Amino acid sequence: MGWRGERAAARHLKRRGFRVLARNFRCGGGEIDIIALDRDTVVFIEVKTRTCDDPEEPADVSRRIQWAHMQRAARYYLRQHRAEDRPCRFDIVVVSWPARGAPGIEHFENVHGP
Repeated sequence: MGWRGERAAARHLKRRGFRVLARNFRCGGGEIDIIALDRDTVVFIEVKTRTCDDPEEPADVSRRIQWAHMQRAARYYLRQHRAEDRPCRFDIVVVSWPARGAPGIEHFENVHGP
């Protein structure tokens, strides 16, 4: 289900005008589900996929994210792409799959800073 959620999240971001730069970026320091550009801001996005009967709140999702690993991976990505001077932020996209039909998508911007 995770890859379906990431694919749905990437489509959602593109519809909102984001340019997806990388998916499933991994390095020794950590992992980032999606890296995208929102105008001139580099956005590091954690995607959480769940079924609709999962009552988890966005704050609970944020607490489960390994922020230190995500930040290390983000710093590595910025260095590798010579983009350390670009503005950046961390977002969460929650994809909720119903038993039938299209998924619900919630996008929480700037949930945690580097």
